Amino acid sequence: MTELPALPLFPLQTVLFPGGLLSLKVFEARYLDLVSRCLRENTAFGVVCLNQGSDLRQTGNERVRFEPVGVLATLQSVDAEQPGILRVRCLGGQRFRAGTPREQSDGLWMADVRVIDADAPLAPPPELSATVVALSHAIESLRAQGHVPFTEPFHMDDAGWVANRWCEILPISLAAKQKLMELQEPALRLKLVDEFLRGKGVVQDR
Repeated sequence: MTELPALPLFPLQTVLFPGGLLSLKVFEARYLDLVSRCLRENTAFGVVCLNQGSDLRQTGNERVRFEPVGVLATLQSVDAEQPGILRVRCLGGQRFRAGTPREQSDGLWMADVRVIDADAPLAPPPELSATVVALSHAIESLRAQGHVPFTEPFHMDDAGWVANRWCEILPISLAAKQKLMELQEPALRLKLVDEFLRGKGVVQDR
């Protein structure tokens, strides 16, 4: 694992997956400064899923808690919607495990992190091929509606990539998405997705 000292964190009520796209509307001073710094220094920040509290800075003593495993995010585009508001598009990179987080005086969370090795490329097992085909169909359906939430090129020959894209669009809880994102076995992640899809009738039993 690679260690990164003092990584800025962006707690959100979402789970970012490696290879996933994330669009943000940024208006708080701490995150405007963060985006500016990442643009200037060409660095990443960490996206972590909130499990207590809000992603907006609160007055008072509201407690904020978030998951220790998150995903590095790199900026893909930044547009100024109006003064003081940015529309940001990010791409998920590698996962990381954060140490004890610390809050700066401006409200920005920081943590020393250890980057987790990326999934090794792995062909989807033949018995899960129907789930791969179903993702292709889902992409075409989304494309027909004018919205494809995935970045190209698509990697239908990679079990981890297919599993991650399904996890992003499945109607499952944040807690379930977090556990799937943390799994370091891409074939198992895809198998769990396959079981869910079969249970919902999206993929037919063999």
